[in-house]
Amino acid sequence: MALQNIREFQESITKELVYTKDRVQFLIGNANWGEVGRYKEAILRKSISQYLPSNLKIGTGFILKNSDHVFGLEPGISTQQDIIIYEDKYPVIFREGDFVILTESAVRAVIEVKSTVTNFSDGEKPNQNAFNQIILKFEELRQFETFNPIGEHRKKFVGLFSYAYNGAFAAENIDQALLLSNGLVNHISLGPNKFIRYWENADDLFPPIHDGRCYIRYGIKNLAFSYFISNLLHMVADENPIERYWFSFPIEGTKETQRANARPLIILP
Repeated sequence: MALQNIREFQESITKELVYTKDRVQFLIGNANWGEVGRYKEAILRKSISQYLPSNLKIGTGFILKNSDHVFGLEPGISTQQDIIIYEDKYPVIFREGDFVILTESAVRAVIEVKSTVTNFSDGEKPNQNAFNQIILKFEELRQFETFNPIGEHRKKFVGLFSYAYNGAFAAENIDQALLLSNGLVNHISLGPNKFIRYWENADDLFPPIHDGRCYIRYGIKNLAFSYFISNLLHMVADENPIERYWFSFPIEGTKETQRANARPLIILP
């Protein structure tokens, strides 16, 4: 009974995000999609901030790169990140309210937030809400060495969070986009019921599925948003909070029992 209550609590996180994001849209419709989009980012930031350890901060802004540490002659900068989670112990380059400019070493997580993602582009015209176009946008993070998913450095959470999803979950272009990402984007929530995770090594999963690097799709009704946030919290914490697994991931038998049936696995080289 206690386990079921925990699941209901986690489901309520997903439902609350859905209900809250609808309120402004109910009032202003499509009068200002830009403001609606920023509001949805703010909702997710607020929800995440409730659970973050005190040494981590959350905002929006840019990541600054400069491999010439003495003269600063090799600059690079990211596009604006909807959500950045960063360590408070590092000095910032610039901060005004929630807006920050940071060096890459300070960053623990970046998240792209979308109202709706589709699994297709609109003919010949690029669609900024198409899954493959969004994943392609993340590629610019490869200029930062610490975002490389393979290496000895601490891994960063790189996530796509979409309030809604329009399209098939098992689609060829999703497979192709994930193969291109090759572990860079490691957590994806497509609406409240669909979740994708990158596994650096999946050989310890049960039931067994693969003994190497891969992406796995999960169909987890009303839990995709809370699982996205729970995985984020476990990844950005200084020490993995193992003692709260029962709370963070309340699906009986683990979410591995909820792998999507159709083409759930994207194997990486």
